[in-house]
Amino acid sequence: MGLLKNSLLLQGQLRQAMAQAAAAAASAGVGRRGVATSTEEYMRRNYANNVSEYNTVIGSLIQQRRPYLLRDAYDDMLLDGVQPVRDTFHNLIVGTMKGSRLQDAFYFRDQMREMGLQPDVNLYNFLISTCGKCKNSDAAILLLEEMKAHGVKLKGETYICLLNALAATGRTDQVYAIVRDMTAAGLGLNKFCYAGLITAFKNKTPASEDTPAKILEFVQQSKGWQYVERVANDSAENIMMNVSDEELYNLPTAEFAHRRGFIFKQLTIYHVAIHACADLGSKETLEALLDMFTKENFNYDAFIVMQAVRCYLRCGDIDSAVKMFEEFSSSKPTPAELYVTLAEGAMIGYTPRGMEVAQATLVIPSSFVLQFD
Repeated sequence: MGLLKNSLLLQGQLRQAMAQAAAAAASAGVGRRGVATSTEEYMRRNYANNVSEYNTVIGSLIQQRRPYLLRDAYDDMLLDGVQPVRDTFHNLIVGTMKGSRLQDAFYFRDQMREMGLQPDVNLYNFLISTCGKCKNSDAAILLLEEMKAHGVKLKGETYICLLNALAATGRTDQVYAIVRDMTAAGLGLNKFCYAGLITAFKNKTPASEDTPAKILEFVQQSKGWQYVERVANDSAENIMMNVSDEELYNLPTAEFAHRRGFIFKQLTIYHVAIHACADLGSKETLEALLDMFTKENFNYDAFIVMQAVRCYLRCGDIDSAVKMFEEFSSSKPTPAELYVTLAEGAMIGYTPRGMEVAQATLVIPSSFVLQFD
């Protein structure tokens, strides 16, 4: 692989040298017409010429949600003889994380090492998060062992990434092991840790009978959560890379984190708990959570209403779903997703009442909120 990489870099350098030579010849008037044409063709096809321009291209692909093109951009970079730097690999791995492309993430990690760059703790956090998105907890454990072997010190974020990656596959025993490791390291549990505990029990197979009770227990315990001890600049790279906490820890609100007004971030634990109720179809747990929510004098956001409506509809309680929807939409701008959730859920089973609600919901008023990321 190392020989292949050197060969590709050499080919790129030769291409670049030939293009420069062609440009010089054109300016001197040697073979003006043919050489000028080839130079123009090269410049037209070559969308980046240096590492800074390639980093910009990679950032643009991430922003456009086209992670499947990152490998192509990287290959072009090597063929052009441009040497990737650490920032390049961080961008590439963040892009694969956002696109849930685990194989590509490990490929870029290996390429980084071949170029003499050792992954740092932030990059490992992104890799572990990608494992969670792809529900590959075994790979996350291997990354943990790799970090220890290379002497990479774990941060508070790393523990939470691990906890939530393991929670994605319902491995409650290993999630508790991470909690014990955090406690031993002098770190307190924050809302993202409790969110991971709820997710772990929701995803546990076979399903546990005490899961509804555990959800309520973790929500209660989270009210006294502490900030995980962290250096002030720990999240600076995440902010620079436009990676929210919700994305990094694979929360169900991740795709709405950058939507203004869609979620209230202080309600994270309720977001995860009520989403779990909707997935499990547990109306009793939902109503217990909503009662706790009301007693704390919180206001519903769009995500909580959407998940509560989904839960009611899964349990066949169309009237409660409609009531929740109408109470919210009468006082706040209603996102299009909420109309879709109600309409799709109401059509389950094709009952007369459900079809009536679905038909009425699909007549969306002109004042509805349509937002694009």
